[in-house]
Amino acid sequence: MKGLVDPAIIAEIWTVISERAKNPSQESYTSRLLGDDKGIDKVLEKVGEESTEFIIAAKNGVKVRTVQEASDLIFHLLVALRAADIDLSDVMEELQRRRK
Repeated sequence: MKGLVDPAIIAEIWTVISERAKNPSQESYTSRLLGDDKGIDKVLEKVGEESTEFIIAAKNGVKVRTVQEASDLIFHLLVALRAADIDLSDVMEELQRRRK
């Protein structure tokens, strides 16, 4: 089994997403998602798209593609949380509560 990569990367990505939400830039993909005219629907569409791509990759047993799609899905899920005004800490606390 591979060693666990520092999970702080999720917090780092969350910080960047939050910063892009506060200080939007047209050069930023994240800012464009969060500022799209469709509102949260645009981000949720991406979550659905990435979920489907992840499922197909995993079902087909394509490990590299599954990892890539899982990464896309996690990223877009984080952006969707931000768009829904849900703080990542609330999700982490819920996960911790369920672990007990």
